[in-house]
Amino acid sequence: MTPTSENSLAAILKTLDDMKAEDVVQIDLRGKSAMGDYMIVCSGRSSRQVGAISEKVADDLKTQYGILSKMEGRETGDWVLIDTGDVIVHVFRPEVRDFYQIEKMWAPAPAAAKAQ
Repeated sequence: MTPTSENSLAAILKTLDDMKAEDVVQIDLRGKSAMGDYMIVCSGRSSRQVGAISEKVADDLKTQYGILSKMEGRETGDWVLIDTGDVIVHVFRPEVRDFYQIEKMWAPAPAAAKAQ
């Protein structure tokens, strides 16, 4: 079975919930970027949890759908990027996430103020 980006997204969100990832934010990239259909940003409480969450996401996708994910940053556990093809996952320690504020780059632009 070839997974859709929605199947991958659902599987990743379930794994993140099972692993107690915090502050999970889902960003729809369809029509905004060619790098993927969705981006997920979440936090782990420690470097150890960030690493465990990242490994579990990659393992679950491989087991369920045969998707081999590319992973960067696993060694330090501050910020792990998981590229599954259709879904990009960022797992941060809270301090690192606060510093980079990556989800703000993809947030909708505020409405222009009305001229007075």
